[in-house]
Amino acid sequence: MQNLDTALAAAKLNIPVSTAIATSVLGVSFPPSQGAFSEASSADMTGIAGFLASKKTPLLVNVYPYFAYASQSEDARLDYALFAANGTVVVDGALNYANLFDAIVDAIYSALEKAGHPDVSVVVSETGWPSAGGAVGATLENAMTYNNNAVAHVTSSTGTPKRPGNAIETYIFATFNEDLKPVGVERNFGLYYPNMTEVYHVNFP
Repeated sequence: MQNLDTALAAAKLNIPVSTAIATSVLGVSFPPSQGAFSEASSADMTGIAGFLASKKTPLLVNVYPYFAYASQSEDARLDYALFAANGTVVVDGALNYANLFDAIVDAIYSALEKAGHPDVSVVVSETGWPSAGGAVGATLENAMTYNNNAVAHVTSSTGTPKRPGNAIETYIFATFNEDLKPVGVERNFGLYYPNMTEVYHVNFP
């Protein structure tokens, strides 16, 4: 990242440099206020956060409530993962969480605070839900519900309980189903089939 930033500056190109991370860098993710980077990732993440803070550039995070739900579906609530819960599901001190997406994002913010860089903002570089694939929760109805609710939430300027009042810059994964991937959910995150017909409709503003 530092070398790329130096090269861009030498070429007189004002292009911000960041990187995308998976939430597996967290050693603790629940409750959100206790979010912390794992021992294995802590040194690298602290260095990355320091670089981003110095450049005032956001950290890109791939946020997938689906995988969190699927890994513990016996204990997790589907409506909480789908932005469909009717009210608070998780109380974390003074903060109330009605959806798992916000809880994951705020766990990252807590980890950044513990790493000494509370000023680094988060951009959700990927989120989505599989519409098929034979695994728990991977249905067309759930995928349509999740992505439509995600779009409505992140464009509402509600923010998260830890960072209220700001729209969350977010990117839906993916445009197309990927039929060359191995059979399973990874093939089925797209909004369109490879022949360009819709898998389901998402209401983008």
